[in-house]
Amino acid sequence: MTIWCRGIRGATTCDENSRQAILTATREMLQLMIAANDLRPEDLASAIFTTTPDLNAEFPAVAARELGWVDTALMCGHEMSVPGSLPRCIRVLVHWNTERQASEVIHIYTRGASNLRPEHAARMSALQTPLE
Repeated sequence: MTIWCRGIRGATTCDENSRQAILTATREMLQLMIAANDLRPEDLASAIFTTTPDLNAEFPAVAARELGWVDTALMCGHEMSVPGSLPRCIRVLVHWNTERQASEVIHIYTRGASNLRPEHAARMSALQTPLE
């Protein structure tokens, strides 16, 4: 059995710069990522979250901690402020120890961020993974 460290990308948007909006959007994105890839917290090496500069009311990593990622190294930062880029966007890069091939990893792009990588958003939509 060979284990690789794979990256899983995700992005979402929120309607406003509030603690609750950031946590809700992040939690939704992470729950979809967990369901689509069958993630277990013990297999996660780390996660890097970024927000656009217009989101600063809460750290998105708080949502990951609330989902049980207590032993995963988490870090938050701001995304580059590129003119014309998507506003109120939360991004994540999860480092996952897995036997899966890179082509089997399902990246999650939801809400307004689905325009960033439409090929991944379409693949994720085809799964129709319900949230609990």
